[in-house]
Amino acid sequence: TSHHVKHYTHQTSVNKSTTIKYNNNEMKFTVAISALMIASASAFAPSSISTPRSSSAIFNSPFDGPSLQYTGGTDPNNANYVKLTDALQEADTERRKAREEAEARERAAEIRREERQRKIKYMADMPDSQPAGTVDEFMFKEGVQDQLDKLDNDLIGLLAVKSRVKEIAALLVLDKMRRKLGFETSVPSLHMSFTGAPGTGKTTVAVRMGQILAKMGYSRRGHVVLATRDDLVGQYVGHTAPKTKEMIKKAMGGLLLVDEAYYLYNASNDRDYGQESIEILLNVMENNQDDLVVAVAGYKDRMDKFFSYIPGMMSRIGNHIDFPNYEAEELVAIANVMARDLEYDIDQDAFPVFKEYIERRMDLPYFSNARTVRNAMDRARMNAAIRTFEKFAIEGVNGGVCTVDDLKCIRKEDFQVLVDDIVYADASKRIFA
Repeated sequence: TSHHVKHYTHQTSVNKSTTIKYNNNEMKFTVAISALMIASASAFAPSSISTPRSSSAIFNSPFDGPSLQYTGGTDPNNANYVKLTDALQEADTERRKAREEAEARERAAEIRREERQRKIKYMADMPDSQPAGTVDEFMFKEGVQDQLDKLDNDLIGLLAVKSRVKEIAALLVLDKMRRKLGFETSVPSLHMSFTGAPGTGKTTVAVRMGQILAKMGYSRRGHVVLATRDDLVGQYVGHTAPKTKEMIKKAMGGLLLVDEAYYLYNASNDRDYGQESIEILLNVMENNQDDLVVAVAGYKDRMDKFFSYIPGMMSRIGNHIDFPNYEAEELVAIANVMARDLEYDIDQDAFPVFKEYIERRMDLPYFSNARTVRNAMDRARMNAAIRTFEKFAIEGVNGGVCTVDDLKCIRKEDFQVLVDDIVYADASKRIFA
């Protein structure tokens, strides 16, 4: 009996202990469920803050944290990397452009082939007796003959120069006649070199050549732009290229005349900026010869030396024209042309006096051919004005009334003043006569 009582007592204590443990676990589970329900209710309840709660606040993905988002990083080489999709799109764009360019080249080549075949058929079917027109027709129709006539009227003498200009004009005319029939043609080298002393007509010939080229369709405008070293070469680094390109831009469609071109190159100074200007000119002469003619001018001996330093310039010039000095008789004829253009009349007995002046002046330094004649004519006109003013305004001859002949006439005494200035002036002042 006592044994059963002990066993019952022990069993009872065990059951109580189990019951207590069960009750404690049940209580913990109940508390956990309650806490979860409260948290869920607070999560879905309206927030007092106006900003909406992000869904990530409820369900946070372990692979969507800030540390896994690409922010560019701090590596300085990050700029060299691109997204794969961007790289693929760029590659597709480049392939498409390359394909389109290849197709355009193929179409252009096909068009050229078709034109070539049509031209071959046209030339094969054309009879040898096909009329191409007369040379005179092209000369007058295009206005070339008119320019050559003006050249004859403007320039006294210079037969070799005029002959060379006519040869160039003939080449252009025949080339245009060939193009009319469909023959293969190529633009000849029209770059020029004018060598000779000052006042021998280089600028005048350049103007006429520009107009001839325009008439024949070898230049768009036919104007002439005169340039010197000061117009082409800068004074510091980076200044030469803009100046040279600006002058070239002005001359595009016409003729660029570089006077005294040898001053562009200074053999004693390797750092001279003129070399840069020469390189730009050479590039333009080679690549833009269809739209610009470059003519260089200067004394023959200095130009020959310049070409020896710059052989690329020499090889790009196909027309070399030498301008000889004028004879005294030719300079007298030039004076008569100048007087005619200004509507003056030179007395016949005044021509021998003017010729004497020219012959004396030719022996003095700084003689400049036609420029010296122009200066002499300006002084003769001034002497005639002084003579007429003193006669009618001061002396009161004929009541102060002068005639048309008095206003137009240049007499021998007007030129005699120039001769006397040379004969009676000091040796150091004779060059100013």
